[in-house]
Amino acid sequence: MDHTVFDPGWWTTAVELPVLGGLAMLLWRTRQETDHRVDELEHRLEIGLGQARDALSAYKLEVAKSYATTGYLKDVEHRLTEHLVRIEAKLDGCQGCVK
Repeated sequence: MDHTVFDPGWWTTAVELPVLGGLAMLLWRTRQETDHRVDELEHRLEIGLGQARDALSAYKLEVAKSYATTGYLKDVEHRLTEHLVRIEAKLDGCQGCVK
């Protein structure tokens, strides 16, 4: 029996095939974990975007409630103008009294 002869079939069967199989399993498992993490990140992103949209909608509603309407501003302007005209009339009436 000559044990010094190198048999490539033995090397392929005993070493290369198990190593390639383990490498394939490692790649498959890594791919599965990556896909799972991407799905999880997409889910988190969708939740975050939904919350951001809700917050923006609530902010827009609050702004719409707190800002004065054009009609209200015109009413305030009209009342202020009337009040200033009355003050001016009183001052004009008192100019003759001060002499």
